[in-house]
Amino acid sequence: MRRCSSFRVVVGLLLALVEPAFAFTARDMLGRTISLPAPPSRIVSLVPSATEIIFALDGDDRLVGVTDFCDWPPAARAKPHVGGMINPSLEAIVALRPDLVLVTDEGTPEDVGRHLQRVGIPTFALHGRRLVDVFEAIRLLGALTGRQSAAEPMIADMTARMNRVRDAVRAYPVTTVLYVVWPEPLIVPGRDGIVTEFITLAGGRSVTADMPGAYPQMSLEAAVARDPQVIILADPAGEGSAAGHQALQQWRRLTSVPAIKRGRLYSLDLSTLHRYGPRIPLGLETLARVIHPEAFASR
Repeated sequence: MRRCSSFRVVVGLLLALVEPAFAFTARDMLGRTISLPAPPSRIVSLVPSATEIIFALDGDDRLVGVTDFCDWPPAARAKPHVGGMINPSLEAIVALRPDLVLVTDEGTPEDVGRHLQRVGIPTFALHGRRLVDVFEAIRLLGALTGRQSAAEPMIADMTARMNRVRDAVRAYPVTTVLYVVWPEPLIVPGRDGIVTEFITLAGGRSVTADMPGAYPQMSLEAAVARDPQVIILADPAGEGSAAGHQALQQWRRLTSVPAIKRGRLYSLDLSTLHRYGPRIPLGLETLARVIHPEAFASR
């Protein structure tokens, strides 16, 4: 018996020696594998969308730092700030002693990631080029924050709400839409932009959907020559802002454009579509109500 017990002890010690040093492994949206000694308990987010998702998953107890642009939900503003998305303070990030920093290949400078890697802080990349990417990001953030069980219900709720919008506009003719992401230089959603997908779900067809890339530039003359039935100016400053009002006035001077003649020019705060996360259905319904107001006349 004593020999058997000693053998078990020796085997246990050997297993402990060969046991993998990494207890947590995950693959980010660039296909990179990160391995940590334990699940991350101190996360810094340089991605406002990721911050919003983590709060919605109720995993914000692991979030120790955010950017100045992480302003939703309001509670996110109370987290320690590390600067902007494209110019974060590396010293502030390091001072927070994070296990992991969330970055995006759609805005985080590559040198930020390289510097963090040099000081031993791993990064985890996310993006939202398509709706399927948004759902993947929610699942990944659920795993990173120990809130996997909350991810699928969130995705199911978002899907159901978006399906209701799609069903509401299904019976109406597809409307052509010029969506202006930024006025000067004129930036529009291209074939790889998630906004192009949202316009389709809302019963429209983006007149710039054939342009390469996610958010290409084009001239004003080329844009209006595509004869959109609806023109939407995204107003990042908030609906009804002074900047939005000024942009409307400038576009209203184009009196030869049919959409403007028909009064189908709008300035809207659609940040819920550009910041992928659980509020996408709200933004999609706002977009659909502009493209097909007749579908929501009785609601």
